[in-house]
Amino acid sequence: MRVAIVTESFPPEVNGVAHSVLRTAEHLVRRGHQPLVITPAPARGSSCPAHSFGPDGAPLPVVRIPSVPLPNYPQVRVALPSARLAGALTAHRPDVVHLASPFILGARAMTEAKRLGLPAIAVYQTDLAGYAQAYRFGGGLGAATAWHRIRTVHREAARTLAPSTPAAQDLTAHGVPRVHLWPRGVDSLRFHPRHRDQALHRALAPGGEVLVGYVGRLAPEKRVDLLAGVCALPGVRLVVIGDGPSAPALRQALPGAVFLGRRTGEELARCYATLDLFVHTGPLETFCQTIQEAMASGVPVVGPAAGGPLDLVGHRRTGLLVAPRDPRAVTEAVAELAADPERRAAYGRAGRADVTARTWEAVGDLLLRHYAEVVAEHRGEVLEVASGAAPGPVPAPAPAPAVTVAPAAAPTAAAGTPSAGVPVVRPAEELPA
Repeated sequence: MRVAIVTESFPPEVNGVAHSVLRTAEHLVRRGHQPLVITPAPARGSSCPAHSFGPDGAPLPVVRIPSVPLPNYPQVRVALPSARLAGALTAHRPDVVHLASPFILGARAMTEAKRLGLPAIAVYQTDLAGYAQAYRFGGGLGAATAWHRIRTVHREAARTLAPSTPAAQDLTAHGVPRVHLWPRGVDSLRFHPRHRDQALHRALAPGGEVLVGYVGRLAPEKRVDLLAGVCALPGVRLVVIGDGPSAPALRQALPGAVFLGRRTGEELARCYATLDLFVHTGPLETFCQTIQEAMASGVPVVGPAAGGPLDLVGHRRTGLLVAPRDPRAVTEAVAELAADPERRAAYGRAGRADVTARTWEAVGDLLLRHYAEVVAEHRGEVLEVASGAAPGPVPAPAPAPAVTVAPAAAPTAAAGTPSAGVPVVRPAEELPA
C-alpha cells in the first residue's frame, strides 16, 4: 500500500505528533508498505537526519515544505502555500492520505486529496482549541475558530482517529462525524524499570530525597508552573526534563528544581526509570505519551483528571488523578505518594503491567486495518477479513485487547450510532474533586 503522511510536525522537532508519525512510518516500511512524509521544513540550519527502516535500510522519503515560525511559539513551524504539496501527492500516487494533526498543511492536503480523488484519514492529536485559549489567540473567539477549522477538515475525512475516549467524545460533541479510536503505542523494552540508575538518583537527589519528575515541552499549555508547591515539600526533589519557550520563566518559578534540558533515547529512558514519581500537569492532552512512558518504566503517576490521562491512569491503582489546573491538588498528591514508598512501588508495578502489551507494532497493525477499510470503502468493495480481525464499522472500532486503552473504572461502550457509540469516560462522581 502506498501511503502519504502529511504532518504538521516531524523530526528534528520533538513532540508527540512528530514521534507518532515517525513510528507509524517505521511500521509501514517494516510491513512492506511505501510511506511518503510531507511536512513543514524546520528552521534554517537545523539538522534533518535521514531515517531508514526495514531490511534494505532505504531512507524514508520526506518532502519538506517551506515554512515560517508560529507567532509566540517559534519552535512550531507553519507551512507556506507551495506547489510541492500537490506535486508530491501526485508523484507518490498514494492509496490513502494520512493527515497527522491537520490544521494548516493538513487542511491543504485534504483539499488536494479531494481534487485527486484520494481517500483520507485525519488523525486528531492536538487540542488546538485549548491551545488557542492558552496562547490567547482571541480568547473564546480563538477556540471557536479552532473548532470551526477542525470540523471543516475532519468532516471531509473518510474517518477521524482519536487517541482516547475523552478526545473522541470531544470531537463528536463538536460535530465531527465518523470518529474511531486509535491509541498510541509505547516501547516497553526501551522504557523499562531495569534502567534505573542509583548513581544518577544520588546525583539528582544527594540528600536521599524522593525524586519527582516532569518530562515534556516547557510551554504555557503544559502548566508546569503548577509544580511550584512541590519544590517546597520536605524530602522531595523536583527534576524537569525538556525544553521550550517557558524554560526561563520556569527556572524562576520552581526554586530548587533541577533542569536537565532535553533528553532522548536511552538517556531519556534512564531518567524515567530513575524517578520515584512522575507528574504531568498539562490539562490539554488528547493522549499523553509521557505518562505511558513513565508507566512502562515502572514509575507511579500523578496526572490531571482531564483528556487522555483519564484513559491511562488508574486512580489509586497506578497513580493519582487530580483536578486539572489546581496547584494545591498536585502538591497534595505528590506529598501523599512521596510519604508512602510501598504504595509507589505497587502503583509502579501495576502501571507497567497495564502498558507492556501496548506495542507500536500492535497499534500500527490497527492503523493498517483502518487504512484497508477506508480504501475498500472508497473503492466500493467489501473488505474480507478473518472473524474478529477487524474493528466494527461504526463508530469507534474496538482495538485488539493488546492495545485497548479503556478508562480505568469503566469498560468501553459497544459500537452504536456516531453520537452515542463513542465510549464514555468514568462518571464524574468517580473522579477526584
